[in-house]
Amino acid sequence: MANPTREPENPGSALDPGTLLVTALDAARRGGETLKGHLGRARQLAVTEKGRNDFVTRADRDSEEAIVSLIRSRHPEHAIRTEESAAAPGTGAEWIIDPLDGTTNFIHRYPFFATSVAVRAGGELAAGAVYDPVREEMFAAARGRGATLNGASIGVSDCSRLADALLVTGFPFRSLSKLPQFLDSLSRLIQAASGVRRDGSAALDCCYVACGRLDGFWECSLSAWDIAAGALIIREAGGIVTDFEGEEGFLGSGDIVASPAELHASLLEEVRKAFQS
Repeated sequence: MANPTREPENPGSALDPGTLLVTALDAARRGGETLKGHLGRARQLAVTEKGRNDFVTRADRDSEEAIVSLIRSRHPEHAIRTEESAAAPGTGAEWIIDPLDGTTNFIHRYPFFATSVAVRAGGELAAGAVYDPVREEMFAAARGRGATLNGASIGVSDCSRLADALLVTGFPFRSLSKLPQFLDSLSRLIQAASGVRRDGSAALDCCYVACGRLDGFWECSLSAWDIAAGALIIREAGGIVTDFEGEEGFLGSGDIVASPAELHASLLEEVRKAFQS
């Protein structure tokens, strides 16, 4: 696991990962509490279909407003990119926000959804927080300082064999162009792994890998806000996160493979076979 006691970068600086993490934590919690307030009437909320199987509700927008308002109050100069609004330009750092990851789950009151708040500074992910308001679980990380769940240190599992691994994935519901390759990867990994789950929130999937509840995660065609915070949390928990080429381009491509270091090569190999076929 990364060393959580490493000295801060530019201590006291507005771009210090620890400083940014404080804002990420507060913003993710504020958004999550907003979602919780809407949950009892989730089916009565107005639902708009942005695209095929891709929805937005009043809860998404209220959560986004709460998150962005807090960030703007502390870092008015920073850029902000969210799922539900046009990007807001700025300088110094960029916040990458999903105010409700798992909207379809939320609409159906299926209790697996979260807020996700990440920030990139100097071209690197610096801090991130994912908050599950149903279980009141806050996953968080700052670059170079380890990952936590409700303030306690977490680490990825020690799983090293696919045969022993419990994996998680998500279906490419926004675009079906990669469905044949995805189904090939699913078939391969159902046969190779101990089990495969599909829960409907990429942000929480990442966090469950980070704390060892799950051993590996792969998915395609995601957006940066789905995985930015979760990817940093996995890395700070000692895991490996790459795209399908084993490179760093997952935020751009939306194609992600994440697992403990000892498992990554074998998981990546199966995914690559499917998507290169």
